[in-house]
Amino acid sequence: MAATATSRPAPASALPRWPVQALFLGFPLWWVLGLGALIWPILALPMAFALAVRGRVRVPRGFGIWLLFLIWMLGSGIKIDTGARMVGWAYRASLYLAATVFLLYLYNASRESLSARRMTLLLAGFWAFIVVGGYLGMLFPYGNFSTPVEAVMPASLLTNSYVHNLVHPAFAQLTSTAGTAPRPQAPFTYTNEWGAAYALLIPMVLIAIGRLPRGPLRAGLLLLLPISLVPAMLTLNRGLYLSLGAGLLYAGLRFTLRGRVKALIGVSMLLCVAGMVAAILPVQQLLQERVSSTNSNRTRLSVYQQAAVGVARSPLLGYGAPRPAEEGPGAPSVGTQGQFWMVLYSHGIPGAALFVSWYLASLWHSRKTRTTPWLWAHVVLFIGVIQLPFYGQLPDQLFILMAAVALAASERDHVASVRVHMTAPRQRTAGKLA
Repeated sequence: MAATATSRPAPASALPRWPVQALFLGFPLWWVLGLGALIWPILALPMAFALAVRGRVRVPRGFGIWLLFLIWMLGSGIKIDTGARMVGWAYRASLYLAATVFLLYLYNASRESLSARRMTLLLAGFWAFIVVGGYLGMLFPYGNFSTPVEAVMPASLLTNSYVHNLVHPAFAQLTSTAGTAPRPQAPFTYTNEWGAAYALLIPMVLIAIGRLPRGPLRAGLLLLLPISLVPAMLTLNRGLYLSLGAGLLYAGLRFTLRGRVKALIGVSMLLCVAGMVAAILPVQQLLQERVSSTNSNRTRLSVYQQAAVGVARSPLLGYGAPRPAEEGPGAPSVGTQGQFWMVLYSHGIPGAALFVSWYLASLWHSRKTRTTPWLWAHVVLFIGVIQLPFYGQLPDQLFILMAAVALAASERDHVASVRVHMTAPRQRTAGKLA
């Protein structure tokens, strides 16, 4: 599989769109089957095969940084000391590799087979199902069900609570603390995953709305936006509020500097509606109850401190995977509670530096997008960078971010190629006149 630089983008041959469609449109089915957390590497296999058959694969700018991270991540596997941790390490490694394939697949797909409009509509459909899952968590907070994958999985794996949660869907995240309200999580494993994915997908939904003609589909998405704010607020997810709020404010600033009045009005209206929903719902009261009745802040700080101490002892390769916290069973493992901390603790300081550098490079390369839709793709990356310290990005959020990287890079390359074609005739004409 040969790779070519992005400075000379070649016309991409048609890659089949069905793996990407099956991934997002079929996600309700995968969730019901118990494959919601496993489908990403599974459907990456036909994508990898299609790319291999294609034989000529372009890579976006900065991809070398990500490739170095993959190498370092795989090398950290030598630090694994138990079979259970090896299973976790292999699962996370498969997600990183699958996300790489997904990025290259979208970036190399032709505009005819998998256009940016089609991709944003798929992501908007995925977001709509997340909203449905949020309402399931609100209406049936104690709902859960067994799945076919759970039925065939070895009992030795199901004894691991994390593995059990992956294949046994629940509608809301419950705590044993009295007075703490259930928090929507479907179709994900934890409420934080719901909040992270929701925040990352809102700009994609806004792109889809902007590219749709007037009609039922556009009206439906416009109506679903304010409706979606109810479960979003009731997740009591401070990371969601912070990252999405900062992303929308950043987008508003960029639109102001560019004189995009309509886009600025849209952002302002969304922020106002969000503020109204937060004021109507007892969000502040529920947040105060949650903070006073749980030790989430203290627990996170303790896990972060233990991760920092652990990395000081193994700074190069880390430990390969998270490990139990000092607090014992029931406490979050060291190396969780944030993608940055997971990468730092699992893969050492060089692994974390490469991982963060990839995001910062992608954010930098996408900063000059000319059109409003692809500025929103840039905002997705901005939100993702904000989420790094306190949200995990596996298994789902990493793929949303890779989609934003691919869409922004493809649009940048397309604009550059159009400019080349427009200037070439002028240069030839000037040569003849000379």
